[in-house]
Amino acid sequence: MSIVFEPIGTFHCDQRYTYDAPRQGTLATEATGVVELADGRNFAQAVQDLAGFERIWLLYLFHHNENWKPLVRPPRGERKVGVFASRAPYRPNPIGLSCVRLVAVEGTRILVAEHDLLDGTPVLDIKPYLPYADSFPDARGGWVDELAEPEFAVSFSPAAEERLAWLESQGLVALRPFLRDQLAVRPTDPSRKRLRELGEDRWEIAYRTWRAEFVLSPRGILVEGIASGYRPEELAAMPDRYGDKPLHRSFLARFPTGE
Repeated sequence: MSIVFEPIGTFHCDQRYTYDAPRQGTLATEATGVVELADGRNFAQAVQDLAGFERIWLLYLFHHNENWKPLVRPPRGERKVGVFASRAPYRPNPIGLSCVRLVAVEGTRILVAEHDLLDGTPVLDIKPYLPYADSFPDARGGWVDELAEPEFAVSFSPAAEERLAWLESQGLVALRPFLRDQLAVRPTDPSRKRLRELGEDRWEIAYRTWRAEFVLSPRGILVEGIASGYRPEELAAMPDRYGDKPLHRSFLARFPTGE
């Protein structure tokens, strides 16, 4: 039997790549986005009374995934688990489900926060979150209850903060939440992250064409520096595969190496 769904709209946000998605939407306190509902389908009436809810469920397609895996390795834990015992996106039917915070309803535009979706995600349905029906705080968490992994607090040095703030003003807003999410759990696991060990508890993590240097201590993670991942000869050469070399050049002009 074949079942065909027509998306009711499209999700738009600053997070574009699979590694931009946080482990859970509730961890992405700064992530905002908007559901743009399709025209010509009377959705202006369909969202009537939705604004009174604090949270809503979004059902959507994992549109970046073409294959599924029966066993997956979650962000936490050592072993693989069955895909149906996880929230991994690599599913037989690539359907996602997220409980997001509702910010506002503006006609057929639904503004949300604390999400884990990516830009361009096809949205299938919207339902209100009902605390009396959807919350079971005493329910067992299966294999997740067995985990005892520490979570590290992630902070930024003044120099790193200055560079991040400038990059955010230029539109690169996904780097900071990426670092917080990736470094909070298993920050030095090279099987899950693009890492380079610098020595004496110092590491470098890659985000696309950017690099962040961090220090690991019992007190947490300190991100000390943000740098371009391009070598000078690469930056001067063409083509511009990722379309970001002008931003790197401006960054290096503003923050010369070693300053």
